Amino acid sequence: MSKNEMSRYKIRQNLISIGDDFWIENEAGQKVFKVDGKVLRIRKTLVFEDINGNTLCQIKERLLTIKDTMVVEDANGKDLAVIKKALIAPLRDKWDVKVKNGPDLVVQGNILDHEYSIKQGWSKVAEISKKWFRLTDTYGVEIDPGQNDILILAVAVAIDMMAHDDDDKKDKKDKKDKDKKGK
Repeated sequence: MSKNEMSRYKIRQNLISIGDDFWIENEAGQKVFKVDGKVLRIRKTLVFEDINGNTLCQIKERLLTIKDTMVVEDANGKDLAVIKKALIAPLRDKWDVKVKNGPDLVVQGNILDHEYSIKQGWSKVAEISKKWFRLTDTYGVEIDPGQNDILILAVAVAIDMMAHDDDDKKDKKDKKDKDKKGK
């Protein structure tokens, strides 16, 4: 993809879970990145690979933190970015991405519905949306020219995992509360 052109990718949301492998496709429907969900690990880990199986980066859950935190590491295990959910986010979901050796990012919008943007200061660098696809379980990631596509895709996948993890925890708590009331 030319650095002057916008990059567009397609991700199937129901495939993002630990233990599952899935592909990220380009706008032509070609598989371009494999995401390998590593199962036998203490913490959640996803490994991004190119079409030839070379590791590009990995996303790891950071354990023992006050709020959800995931780290994006390069192929050598060095931190690229740390993603944290903002403590206070009135009206919309907000996530902070501290990028090592680069400008920080802010992710804001409706995360659960996959309608949000990634900004660098006041400038939008990527948009995540379901509106481009008829399939309800698919969302798109549109990345502005000159951005690190792998980092942006890793941020989108990590946020998707963390947001839906919160949903799963809430659903389990609601079920537990309902079971208690039924007794």
